[in-house]
Amino acid sequence: MPEELTPDGMSREEKATFAAGCFWGVEAAFRQVKGVIATRVGYTGGRTEHPTYEEVCSGRTGHAEAVEVIFDAGIVSYRELLDLFWSIHDPTQLNRQGPDYGTNYRSAIFYHSDEQKTLAEGSRKKLGESGRYGRRQIVTEIVPATPFHAAEDYHQQFYEKQGRNSCRIG
Repeated sequence: MPEELTPDGMSREEKATFAAGCFWGVEAAFRQVKGVIATRVGYTGGRTEHPTYEEVCSGRTGHAEAVEVIFDAGIVSYRELLDLFWSIHDPTQLNRQGPDYGTNYRSAIFYHSDEQKTLAEGSRKKLGESGRYGRRQIVTEIVPATPFHAAEDYHQQFYEKQGRNSCRIG
């Protein structure tokens, strides 16, 4: 995706990192957003340096499958990215999304600044108070960003490589 500039000709690049289950679908959703400059899937929030997919899936590294999003804050706000994050998964499921389960599939927001932390906590509170999930509690972690390890090349933009933009069929 080419970089887009703000009306004054300046790009205001920021980084956001989200975990919401299998990273293929999460990445595909964020890649559709105007103002998203780049994405990459990978692993974060764990203990192992340079983990592999197999190691992360074993549950022994502590990493989550996540998507790093580089965005132009002059075109799309972090708040808008949070809204998308909440809409593409069930934040009440602990360590699972759909058929995928394990700590690597946990729901988490890895913040890169105090402002991101404040916005993420506020959006989680607002969603929790909305009644959308009834009595179910939102279990999404909001934690400081840790080193992000890019996943293997075959995972990057997986759905695009497969000629799809989601895991839904039909």
